[in-house]
Amino acid sequence: MSSESFIQNLRKMRVIVVHPGDTDGEDLVRQLKRIGCQVEFVWPPNTVLPPADAVFFLIGDPPDISWVGLNIDAALVAVLDSESPTLLKALLDSNAHAVLVRPLRPAGVLSSLVLALSLRAYEQRLIGKASKIEETLKARREIEKATRIIMAMRNMSEGDAYQFIRKQATAKRVSTSAIAKSIISAQEVLDGLDLQRTAE
Repeated sequence: MSSESFIQNLRKMRVIVVHPGDTDGEDLVRQLKRIGCQVEFVWPPNTVLPPADAVFFLIGDPPDISWVGLNIDAALVAVLDSESPTLLKALLDSNAHAVLVRPLRPAGVLSSLVLALSLRAYEQRLIGKASKIEETLKARREIEKATRIIMAMRNMSEGDAYQFIRKQATAKRVSTSAIAKSIISAQEVLDGLDLQRTAE
């Protein structure tokens, strides 16, 4: 989703503000509502937050970001008390997608929100691509293992063994990976039986 789409759909955005109810916290909530977001205020911090598209959270002094974990599936916008080295380190540790510095100004809230949402969407696309690549590599390893099993069992060449797996997949209308898993599972069962006989 593009930044333009984010802006057009802001009224559908669910935003949680994890910030004390002071002037900055109230101003932040007010500005987000003015933008059109559906805002929920949470304080003190809680490890279990309601579902949201974005979370604005305070990194105070001393910083406590232990509650900011992988269980928060949202764009993260950090609100820094100051730009001290301690807080900047906490900012990096939080994996925030955007940042605001107190005292807050209305002019930076929208741009930070759009940036955080955009970066979060890009991050999710990368994670999805990485997951597909890992699945492809896993399937390839399984097919290679199954090919070696068929080569040994039927005294076939690598090419013929692979074609055998492909023909089985076509005949059964499943993927070559599914056939490979079946072959590996069957071999594991046979190996287990052999071990059992040896033990007897």
